[in-house]
Amino acid sequence: MDQQADESALLAAIDSLRSAVDASPDNPVLMVSLAQLLLSAGDVGAAIGLATRVLSLQPDSPAGAEVLAAATAALTGTARASDTAPTDDGREHARLTTARDPEPAGDEIDDMLEELLDREGRDSVLLSHVAGLDAVKQRLETSFLGPIRNPALVDYYGASLRGGLLLYGPPGCGKTFVARAVAGELGARFVSVGLHEVLDMYMGNSERQLHQIFEQARSDTPSVLFFDELDALGQKRGRLRGDSMRNVVAQLLNELDSVAADNEGVFVLAATNQPWDVDTALRRPGRFDRTVLVTPPDANAREAILAYHLRQAPTTPGLSLSRIAQRTEGYSGADLMLIARAAVEEAMTEAARRGAPIPIGDAHLRAGLKSVRRSTDEWFDSARNFVEFANTNGQYDDLADYLRTRR
Repeated sequence: MDQQADESALLAAIDSLRSAVDASPDNPVLMVSLAQLLLSAGDVGAAIGLATRVLSLQPDSPAGAEVLAAATAALTGTARASDTAPTDDGREHARLTTARDPEPAGDEIDDMLEELLDREGRDSVLLSHVAGLDAVKQRLETSFLGPIRNPALVDYYGASLRGGLLLYGPPGCGKTFVARAVAGELGARFVSVGLHEVLDMYMGNSERQLHQIFEQARSDTPSVLFFDELDALGQKRGRLRGDSMRNVVAQLLNELDSVAADNEGVFVLAATNQPWDVDTALRRPGRFDRTVLVTPPDANAREAILAYHLRQAPTTPGLSLSRIAQRTEGYSGADLMLIARAAVEEAMTEAARRGAPIPIGDAHLRAGLKSVRRSTDEWFDSARNFVEFANTNGQYDDLADYLRTRR
């Protein structure tokens, strides 16, 4: 219990100091203190980055040099101990390169998002915080946010506010972040609903839990219910073999109709990488009848994403993120995160080898880019088939337009 209390106190102190450093980014005393705590917590890379920043501000800082030496020694020792650590299947690999896995790391992306949301406040995340995606923002404003903000205008034209919003597109491009931003624009509480919160092994429990989720949202409005991976929860019933999942889909349809008919202040959003696998009944009017394609970030957004992930790392004065941004067309936000992390690893490994801090430069970013493949290609290859052969009612026209511009 004492150990857990000590760990909790250490994490709380790190969070407090991190906020202080964010508020005073040029304060070397705060940075040294944070670096020492991070080193105690085992976050050697972050400690090296902070110590390097201190020495760039005060080259003769004994505290900065001491922390850097301790962190470098720890990193070198870790690298020596794990450079040839065998995996479970007996093969050897360099543990320092595990972050270069080219597949988007969903949990790590969620952790990064939670860090941003916790710092800025869950209700303050707005569409202005979403880099790029101007077409997505305009579509959201026209088809969803605008009518909700102007109910009198909706009444005047005899329109309807019924229905939810379905975000679709390749993985790692920020659908969850966009959904949170929509909740922020509405000033609503954001409730993310995962499969583990709905599905249960016992008959009838899944439907009961789904109903309770909606009831809780109705009792605490305004609120946004966000269903991630809707294709898993609301899969086409013709493909389902058992009755249990069919009942879950039927319950979701019933709840959506209830929300649309007689509950104000509850907004239902969902995201999917596979919209063609979602049950057609969920796409009918009054349900998820508005769709928005969330595409990979444009050049300006890619540069902003790279800058965000390198915000705490030392960089060379002439570093040009725009050059890497121009070379990463079609890369997802998750891919860009991995590029930045791989660049940091390159610099850290070089620093450990030299025994001196190395700021991140163009060569490190190029190496990071070389180690990460574009993850969206497979999704677009699959999507192209649906656009060509299954777009009978024009529901994927926006995707067809984007594919014509994609190189």
